[in-house]
Amino acid sequence: LVSAILIVPGLIGALLMQTTISQMAMSIVRERERGTLEALVVSPIRRWELLLGKIIPNLLVAFGQMTMALLVARFVFDVPMRGSLPLLYALSLLFMWGTLGIGIFVSAAARTVPQAMQLAFLTFLPSIYLSGLLFPIDGMPVAAQYLSSVIPLTYYLRIVRGIVLKGIGIEYLWPHLLPLVAFGAVIFTL
Repeated sequence: LVSAILIVPGLIGALLMQTTISQMAMSIVRERERGTLEALVVSPIRRWELLLGKIIPNLLVAFGQMTMALLVARFVFDVPMRGSLPLLYALSLLFMWGTLGIGIFVSAAARTVPQAMQLAFLTFLPSIYLSGLLFPIDGMPVAAQYLSSVIPLTYYLRIVRGIVLKGIGIEYLWPHLLPLVAFGAVIFTL
């Protein structure tokens, strides 16, 4: 019943989502605006190598932010760390797979950096309100509860809170992993 203990682990998911979507989208759109993306596409590197070159730096930045957020949560807000941190980092990678895919998808739709920022914000804002970060999902209208079931942050918040606050393992988390894996596969296919 302490709001900081409930909200601060959830903010890790919001931070990862915002960072990975917006940075990924803006980096690709910025390359397109400058004309360097076309030069990269016609170079001898393969498309997957180009995407990997864009994804890996964003992952490293996101993991750095996650580490800082966990340190602040522990030492500033006294949030207990009861679970396995390697498991949290591994499952966070699955979450970021989907959010990086959203960033790539947004970059395909946006033509300018401001457009990419607005589209990223358009995906981010509903996720914050409908994922259970600030408001319990059970208290939402039925239509909002159905919408929350297609938002990856909903499942990631259950994973983060489960590991950090309860110390539960993978045997209890796999029902929340399957939607994250499915979402990542669908968004990268698109």
